[in-house]
Amino acid sequence: MQGLFEEELKVLLERVSHYIDQGDIPALQSFIDHIHSADLIEIIEDLNEEQRNILIKALDTEEAAEVLENIDSEVFSQIIRALTLKDKRDILDEMSHDDIADHLNELSDERGEEIMTYLDDDDADDVRELLIYDEDTAGGLMTTEFVSLEEEFTVAESILYLQKHAPAAETIYYLFVIDEYEKLSGVISLRDLIIGDSEDKVKELMNTRVISVNVSDDQEEVAKVVSKYDFLAIPVIDDFDHMKGIITVDDIIDILEEEATEDMYKFAGASELEADAYEEDLGTRIWNSIRSRLPWLIVTLFGGMLSASIIASYQDALDSNAILAIFIPILAGMGGNVGTQSSTITVRNIAVGNITGIEVWKTIIHEMSVGLSVGLFCSTIALFASFFIYDISPGLAVVVGLAMWANMFVASTIGTVVPLIFKKIGVDPAVASAPFITMTIDLTGLTIYFTLVVTLMKNMI
Repeated sequence: MQGLFEEELKVLLERVSHYIDQGDIPALQSFIDHIHSADLIEIIEDLNEEQRNILIKALDTEEAAEVLENIDSEVFSQIIRALTLKDKRDILDEMSHDDIADHLNELSDERGEEIMTYLDDDDADDVRELLIYDEDTAGGLMTTEFVSLEEEFTVAESILYLQKHAPAAETIYYLFVIDEYEKLSGVISLRDLIIGDSEDKVKELMNTRVISVNVSDDQEEVAKVVSKYDFLAIPVIDDFDHMKGIITVDDIIDILEEEATEDMYKFAGASELEADAYEEDLGTRIWNSIRSRLPWLIVTLFGGMLSASIIASYQDALDSNAILAIFIPILAGMGGNVGTQSSTITVRNIAVGNITGIEVWKTIIHEMSVGLSVGLFCSTIALFASFFIYDISPGLAVVVGLAMWANMFVASTIGTVVPLIFKKIGVDPAVASAPFITMTIDLTGLTIYFTLVVTLMKNMI
């Protein structure tokens, strides 16, 4: 299905390019009129600069604004620069303030100030207010284009008010109610408002149990709240409960994707630099990948050197029983797999808010128990396999089995406890990545293995 979808987009791109190259603007306008804006964005990003400018000019103002809201910031800047002054102002006037602010955050201050001059005074003030907040906070995510009703409004007055102000609002499915001091006091759905008696006051119909977020709340926490309560929009307030804006579910979807991508890269010992550079030239992409991966690889290298030091310190044991060396990759691999499994589950549960309070200890006990159980099963197989396949002494087979059991138990414990500790001290648990966990488990696994060899083999071999 994905392949078919890509083929369809390719066909659309070819036809759009054909109409542009032929200068057949009426045919182009007729054709793109039936293309969804999300598909237009992909098409535009594959066109050259001259073709992009022609295509944007072929769109009506509302459609062009929708496309520019969601397009890459550098492409947005380039397109805006090529438009006439009137088109710049008309399209920016149609765009959501929060989307404009998002673009300006990605551009240079000089370029941002230039674009701000194309906004009217009220819109510019709203955008500047959004730019005050960090882009990863509720304040940076919110839009100021919302409709709020006053408590003393009647249903009839509210509907008239909506008819006048709703066209400029991001959404009106939820209507937030403010008191005389502009503090958030309630919420009413559009449905409840419409079916209410025309003389009923809003304060009599509203729900006063309002879930809100603060302007300084981290975007990840905001996403958790919206996900938990299945909101289409959530109000944003300041420290004095004044209503400042709303965050809609489409922004939350973007946050979830962004956070998941960020955690995935961190967990692999890389960073989102590699994803951000996807549209860049090959040289930039290669450089960003090097910058992203090299630090963790250097850490892993030093971890490997420590592992080599541990092996070297037990050189006498290896000299007398060289076959010990063949089990090192098996022990390291099994420990690394178990540790990565435990850390992945733990980081995921931390991210979705499942590990709080007593659940911390339940999680630790759960993963330790799993480590003991799977370790017992796998170590039993390893014990008998090493004895029959490699024809080693029973004592050495027991050492291999015990080492694997202990290593898998310790690995599951480390994979669980390290992310929890990181969360406790305020470090992103995703940093407890596969390279970090694997390195730590390699060191502990080798130490366990050779300690058992030295302490047990004296009497068993």
